Amino acid sequence: MTTAFTGRCLCGAVSYSVEAEPGAVGDCYCTDCRRTSGTSHCTHAVIPESALTVTGEPTFYERAADSGNVVRRGFCGRCGSAIYSTNLGMPGMAFIRVSSMDDPDRAVPQMTVYASRAPSWAQVNRSYPVFETMPQGGPESVLPET
Repeated sequence: MTTAFTGRCLCGAVSYSVEAEPGAVGDCYCTDCRRTSGTSHCTHAVIPESALTVTGEPTFYERAADSGNVVRRGFCGRCGSAIYSTNLGMPGMAFIRVSSMDDPDRAVPQMTVYASRAPSWAQVNRSYPVFETMPQGGPESVLPET
């Protein structure tokens, strides 16, 4: 299989390649995403975890999400750049931080989750589906079959 896209942290100590096109891509305004991004939201591209190859040693931080599922966030321990996360409630999937991608145009958002937590000044894009919290069944459950 050929590499679909690549990415890295700010300092280059952690990089990755992915052998799958992004599935669901969404903006998330949950409190944890806002705090880890340093801005109003994060944009994540969902991929099969088996398609992800990481070079370098990311540092991980685990925290329970609203659902009670543990989210494991990987970031560079040297420069602090967020790279990807996994969620125990969605086994086998990885959530690439689009800001870490070498070509972020490869992952165009298709939805917004946790819009209810967006700051009043945030520009929530309403040209695609917007969910006040996480849709039942996760982000991929609301996308049409392709």
